[in-house]
Amino acid sequence: MNFIVETSARHVHLTQEHLEILFGNGYELTKKKSLSQPGQFACEERVTVVGSKGEFKGISILGPVRKATQIELSATDARSIGIAAPLRESGDVAGSGACKIIGPAGEIEITEGVIVAKRHIHATPAEAEKLGVKDGEVVSVKIDTDGRSLIFGDVVVRVNENYALAMHIDTDESNAASCSREQYGEIIK
Repeated sequence: MNFIVETSARHVHLTQEHLEILFGNGYELTKKKSLSQPGQFACEERVTVVGSKGEFKGISILGPVRKATQIELSATDARSIGIAAPLRESGDVAGSGACKIIGPAGEIEITEGVIVAKRHIHATPAEAEKLGVKDGEVVSVKIDTDGRSLIFGDVVVRVNENYALAMHIDTDESNAASCSREQYGEIIK
């Protein structure tokens, strides 16, 4: 069973408190476009993320707001601007990388929250059953491309009724496999 493999570029998730510091009191995110996961969206708003050796301007914010601020970078991104970002599952930010975030109305320093996201598959319980996998299982996924096909190991399966079937990889991983805009993968055991 094949499924879409999406490249997740660098982005930021913000708490309401941090959103208001960066953009102003009472500020609400402006939806630009829906993402593949139900209820998730890319926003019009952008911020600058600053590390000890440099910065990235115009980083996309993804909505809706979250309980914890989280910045997801590729390993190359993190190293290039001087952030020690560990490889983690989304939401696991305790003891992760630190940075400064600059918005049009203010800036914040976070002591943790920057990660390199582990590659993962989102699936509903019914989709997971069809794939023969369970929540938290670690699998390998074969991606066929023209001249750079790869098998990605250590892919975490995340199962939730509110998900849509898709695998997420970062830009380093996507470039390594020369993934196209519409790329598919399959679990191999």
